[in-house]
This record gives sequence, C-alpha cells and structure tokens, in this order.
Amino acid sequence: MFGSIGMPELILIFIVALLVFGPKKLPEIGKSIGKGLAEFKRASDDLKKTIEQEMDHVKNETASLKETVSHTGPKPVDTALAPPAPSAAAPAEPDSRPIHPA
Repeated sequence: MFGSIGMPELILIFIVALLVFGPKKLPEIGKSIGKGLAEFKRASDDLKKTIEQEMDHVKNETASLKETVSHTGPKPVDTALAPPAPSAAAPAEPDSRPIHPA
C-alpha cells in the first residue's frame, strides 16, 4: 500500500501525530493534506497532457514537412550561377615554386 511502510509504522505515525496536533486539529490537517495531494496530482496530469499534445503537434508538423519535401523534389541548379566545372581534358599545371627546407 505505502511501499515499505507497514501497518505498525502507520499506527505509530498516527499516534505521534495525535499527540503532537491533538484530536481537534488532526482531521483538519488530514483534509488539507488530501487537498494538497489532489491539487498536485491534477497539476501533474495537466502538465503531462500538455506535453503530450505538444509532442503530437511536433510529430504532425514533421510528417507534413517530410511529405512536402518528398513531393517537391530537388530543385534544378541554375548553371549561370554555378562555378565552372573543371575540365577533364586540361591537366593541372605543376607547381614551379622552389622547395625550401624548413
């Protein structure tokens, strides 16, 4: 029920709380702790739901972009703006600078 806390430990905690807070305050404290835990659970569930919605939104956008790119295909390269391709017929000139030892 509470992990490794057994029934004897729960009874001891209840008795200590009864002695410290008294019988009049104990129900109020239990009620406020219950409300706090419920609010925490509600907030964590809301955060979890928001994160899942955002992840689904990102997945949908990614799939849409992939689909758009796959339908568009690659764009042709404008040869007027491309640098000239090296010709295979003309060999490169050898370097005529002298070699100096370092």
